[in-house]
Amino acid sequence: MRAVNVPAAGEQPQLTDLPTPTPGEGTVLVRVVAAGLNPIDNGIASGMMAQMGMEQRYPVTLGRDAAGVVQALGPGVDHLRVGDEVFGHILLAPPISAGTLADYAVLPAAAVTVKPAGLDFVTAAALPLAGAAAADSITAVDAQPGQTILVNGASGGVGAFAVQLLSARGVTVIATGTADDVERLTALGAAAVVDYTADPVAEQVRARHPEGVDALINLAGYDPGQVPVAAVREGGKVASTTVLPEQSALAAAGLTGTSVMAAPVTETIAALGAQAAAGDLRVPIAEVVTLDQAPQALADLAAGGVGGKIVVSLGD
Repeated sequence: MRAVNVPAAGEQPQLTDLPTPTPGEGTVLVRVVAAGLNPIDNGIASGMMAQMGMEQRYPVTLGRDAAGVVQALGPGVDHLRVGDEVFGHILLAPPISAGTLADYAVLPAAAVTVKPAGLDFVTAAALPLAGAAAADSITAVDAQPGQTILVNGASGGVGAFAVQLLSARGVTVIATGTADDVERLTALGAAAVVDYTADPVAEQVRARHPEGVDALINLAGYDPGQVPVAAVREGGKVASTTVLPEQSALAAAGLTGTSVMAAPVTETIAALGAQAAAGDLRVPIAEVVTLDQAPQALADLAAGGVGGKIVVSLGD
């Protein structure tokens, strides 16, 4: 089968032929129709997970999200059948080796669900990791109707989901972006968009909300000092998918904080899929590319500035 993979540590992603995998206990073999790209794909390609102590077994096929058709079931899988149109995610667990940027992929059944009939494969493939990261971040700050919440890094795929899900809960959303993002983020439900390229985000937010916002969902950056926690009122909550300031620093400011590791399990992605199929959740697709274009698409994603999701289409 064709697969975008890293053959050995330190090498660049390339499209080559690899053996078709077979499903084991609790997994399913899926013929991939579409696969969504995420920043973690570039992290895995660079060996980041190995540096964090999680074994990477080469060749490493890249990609974590996929939509496609079930070809075979491993033992212990009872909520799916061969021929089902599904979407799902390969959860992070050692050894890191399997991926979805391939003609076929083995996914854990615990992170796969049947695709709603009204949802196309490309849209479904863009949902799992980014959608779960948004949903889990919202849970982490216990977002409530009537609150005002800042979404820092709202212009990406996770941010687009977070803005919509918060707005649907009756939350007043302040999103960060650039001038080019204002119309798009407002259409998704943001009450205001703060230009992070202008003055410091916390200063701009405090100018609008002198008492501070109720919570911050941080989706950008890897420098704790750049997380705009000063925008949050005393007693507020912070959740971050990237980097979180030290708990001592948060406590000194009267805040509580949670690092979010998204869990795109069946229950979570099924709910997101149902919302998307019903038209209640817009899935922001920035670009659709072919499998041979995936290595360049990964480089584009790493460079930043992609306003939405990049999806690799392998065809029906």
